[in-house]
Amino acid sequence: MSGVPQRTLLLWCPDWPVLAAEIVDGVPATDPVVVLHANRVIACSERARAEGIRRGLRRREAQGRCPHLTVVDHDPGRDVRAFEPVVAAVEEVVAGVEVIRPGACATAARGPSRYLGGEEAAAERIVEHVAQSCAVESQVGIADGVFAAGLAAREGRIVPPGGTREFLAARPVEALGRPALADLLRRLGVRTLGEFAALPAGDVLARFGFDGALAHRLAGGRDDRPLAVRQPPADLTVTADYDEPVDRVDAAAFAARTLAERLHERLAGYGLACTRLGIEAVTAHGQELHRVWRHDGLLTAAAIADRVRWQLDGWLSGSNGRGGTRPARPTAGIVRLRLVPDGVLAQAGLQPGLWGEAGEERERAHRALSRVQGILGPEAVVTAVLGGGRSPADQVRLVPWGDERVPARPGPPPLPPAAASPVPASPAGPSPTPVPAASPPSTASPSRAPVPAGPSSPAASLVPVVGAAPGAASAPVAVPDAGMRTGRRTRRGRTVAEPPWPGRIPPPSPAVVLPTPLPADVRDAAGEPVVVSARLAVSAAPARLTVGDGRPAEITGWAGPWPVDERWWAPAEARRRARFQVCLADGAALLLAVEGGQWLVEAIYD
Repeated sequence: MSGVPQRTLLLWCPDWPVLAAEIVDGVPATDPVVVLHANRVIACSERARAEGIRRGLRRREAQGRCPHLTVVDHDPGRDVRAFEPVVAAVEEVVAGVEVIRPGACATAARGPSRYLGGEEAAAERIVEHVAQSCAVESQVGIADGVFAAGLAAREGRIVPPGGTREFLAARPVEALGRPALADLLRRLGVRTLGEFAALPAGDVLARFGFDGALAHRLAGGRDDRPLAVRQPPADLTVTADYDEPVDRVDAAAFAARTLAERLHERLAGYGLACTRLGIEAVTAHGQELHRVWRHDGLLTAAAIADRVRWQLDGWLSGSNGRGGTRPARPTAGIVRLRLVPDGVLAQAGLQPGLWGEAGEERERAHRALSRVQGILGPEAVVTAVLGGGRSPADQVRLVPWGDERVPARPGPPPLPPAAASPVPASPAGPSPTPVPAASPPSTASPSRAPVPAGPSSPAASLVPVVGAAPGAASAPVAVPDAGMRTGRRTRRGRTVAEPPWPGRIPPPSPAVVLPTPLPADVRDAAGEPVVVSARLAVSAAPARLTVGDGRPAEITGWAGPWPVDERWWAPAEARRRARFQVCLADGAALLLAVEGGQWLVEAIYD
């Protein structure tokens, strides 16, 4: 708490909720108007007070005193929005303003009184400027401390230095703004602030608690805290106007270098650095161009200049409208260039890695890709982000280079090596989980029905049937697979449940995901088509694969099926399919899917 009260200048706008309703909603403040909160009057206009209406009256009683009363509901957001122009007008005269509440703001009186010719001249200047700028009547009070200055502002009074305690002594205890405390003090025989301030501070704290001790300080002319003034945001934007329109790339490069150095110097003056840069340009025909560049490090002066030059090169070298995918070139040269640091942070707020993650090669690649974006647009360079999903295509989200790499769907953490690493059933065959060999089932009566792993998701908790070479197969095993709900360990040691993806293919992910699956044909050793029943029973071990019109290839290892039953509640969107991993004799590994009796090649493993 502050020991010596600071000389404070407080501006107060009477009946501000009523004025805010007039400014925002158009309710005439010259009529009898009241603002209600919890069915009680919290503010009223001058004409309403002339009708006998006071704060604290109930709505029915207020309407009984004035039948033609206009009632407005209390809206704190409206009061704040309407008061912002008043605060801005005060900041045009003085610096360092604290908003006490909507309708009242305070600042230190020492500075304005020194450069405006005294406290009285400063008060008159501020009131006049607010009236001219916002058409709002206000009053100013100056005293030692915010509380005393607020009471002085209601009278438009300037309390001389050192006279605040005497100014407050004759005020009633209701001036503290604590109705319950004021009622208790009056019942105890304490009616004025001077009588309350004369009580011992220790006894007040013991009897009335912390809030009573705080009110005791205010009654004695001592503030509970110093002013917490708001600092107007620094104007970091740099702008350059050109008499001759810039329509050549070399002239644009020179302009970019000069403007980038100015922006970097301005940021360095405030100890800031830029991580996201907005580039704005206006042509001679009034066309406005805008682009935002992101960077995962601090943009130096050279980096800012490069990005501005690349962007101007992209704009000025655009398509002329006769075809191509590049954006159209502006119809005139650039007459105004503006750089806006959209994302700033303290210059020491970003620490580089210890082992050189942001190396020279990475920076060169970033510069090259960023230049391509400047020419072709941000969507021209994208990177893949892995997330949750059942199929490899669902797990990949393409984001523009430089944007935040956030997956579209949350996904479970990687499986442990014992469950995630494929164990080949043959030298070239993938198999997600090693299982003991079993006698081969009969082709006419296969025994490959899956066994549920638990009651929660029976179809999703299956380890796929593992096959080896034709004629050798394995029985299903009831252990959890990648589709079950898993958890991840946080820094505090708590386990957070991850969303399940029933039917998800376990890692590793395929290297190539085909945008359009290729039709295929899978047959067994006898040349019959391999069929998967509704109960996920495989008719026979896959032996040969034919992709499209190609030649048949021998299958040396396979794993599956992974069942997927999506959107069964919407018949028009429902899909049922099963996936298999197969290895071919030439060493290729593919991800197959069977849906409606049709086999498809979805992805290729590296």
